[in-house]
Formats: sequence, structure tokens, C-alpha cells
Amino acid sequence: MAGGHPEPVPSAPSGPPPDTIHPVRRWLRTTLSRIVAWVFCRALFRPRLVGRERLPGTPAIYCFNHLSWIDPFVIMATIPFRPRLMFFGPKEEDMNAGGRNRVMTWTGATIAYRPGKNNLLEATRRVHAAIAAGSVVAIAGEGRIQPFESHLRPLNEGAAYFALREGVPLVPIAIAGTSWLGFGRRVTVRIGDPIPADGRPNRDGVDALTARCQAALGAMVASQPETTRPGPFGRWLTERFNEWPEGSRADAEAAERSRVAGGSAGIAAG
Repeated sequence: MAGGHPEPVPSAPSGPPPDTIHPVRRWLRTTLSRIVAWVFCRALFRPRLVGRERLPGTPAIYCFNHLSWIDPFVIMATIPFRPRLMFFGPKEEDMNAGGRNRVMTWTGATIAYRPGKNNLLEATRRVHAAIAAGSVVAIAGEGRIQPFESHLRPLNEGAAYFALREGVPLVPIAIAGTSWLGFGRRVTVRIGDPIPADGRPNRDGVDALTARCQAALGAMVASQPETTRPGPFGRWLTERFNEWPEGSRADAEAAERSRVAGGSAGIAAG
């Protein structure tokens, strides 16, 4: 599931768009999906939540790193049921295409952002409605999956933008152990200190808050050891729904190594 990276827009939402799912049906779906995720993840892995006391317990924007298709389900299985959890994304042209997309759409826990359909304003209104209703909205800040546990790609500005627009904390969340999935392996969700969203949702404010979240989340994942490749079933489960922009995991690994090496060379030259 990819997070959004909308450009700051000046106009405030005039009101939430009509909900296509009846509130009772949505509640039933989201509750059932959280229970299924809880059972599924504990049947396969050993999930652990670290830093639960840092969760604000109020509306907030959660920004998490993204290692695998299963990350949203791991978050659903570990964080408290309240406040209600929503996800911004994935960025798909057709949310009815693919089993993963259909499942996430059915849960009623997604706020889809489809760049090709130019629905940024509608998505912004849905985020506003979710926060106004007391929910938290989780965003994969990198906007895509990436193959290394200890790496963090540059964060898109969507999480910071929504936190500033809504005036709610931005909470960094580090997921570890999902780059390769294996039966009985430890999967950890670590909560960072909430970052106050002070300022206006303009370019300077968004850039500054994004930089703070980048530093916090980057420090949280930097010491994570890389997971070993599992057996055939684990490799199949890992790659079953992963979508690599480069075309394959091997190509994504090579591209990420090149990106990090280029960044290091630039710092040395500076």
C-alpha cells in the first residue's frame, strides 16, 4: 500500500463527501477486518507493539515505513482498536483491480488517492472527515515499498501536510521484520514520540515537519538488522502481493543501493 504525496492546496474542505458505505456496515467491516488481521498475524508471526504509551489516543496522522504488502495488516493487528484506524492510499487507478486492493476497499478503512483521476480535493475532504470523526489516519510515508529494513527513502509530504492542515500530531511508526515473511518470525511495530504539528500547511511548514519526521523515523529504523530469506513458502508469501516499481526485488535492491551510495557521495563531496 503506497502513501500519498499531495501538493499543499490552499482551499479548505467545505465538508465531507457522501459516504458510500452505511455507517453500521462500515463499523462491522472495519471491526471484522481488525479481528481477522489480529488472528492472521498471530497465526503466522510473533507481532509486538513497542511504545504503546506514546500513542496520543486522539486523532493523529501516523507515518510508517513500508517494507511489504502486509504492513497495513500488521498495524491493524497491533495498535489499539481505538481511535478508529484509517489508511490513506493505496495510490491506484482502479481500487477494484487486484485481490489486495479489493480487500482493503472492502474493509472500509481506506481513503484512496488516485492521481490519474485528479481526486486530491475529495481525498483531502475524506481525511478531514476522518479526523473530525475522531479517527487516526495512517500513511506509508515513502509512497512505496522498499527492500531494506534499515533504510528509509525520502518521505513524501502528504503526512506532514495533513497533520498541519488538521492540527493533529504526526506520529512516526517503524515496522521491522516484514521485508521477508517467515512462519514464527518476530514482527515489531515501534511507536515514536508524537511530533506537534505547529505552523501553517504551506510549503515551508510542510517541508520543516517532513524533515522532522524523516529524521525521527530514519533514526528508528537505522539499527534494524536485515532479515534472512525464508524458505519457499515464506518467499512466496512475501512476494505474492509486493509491487516493485523497478519490476523485481533484485532491481529494487540494486536501485536502493545506488541511491544510498549516491547520497553518501554527495555528502562527502559537500
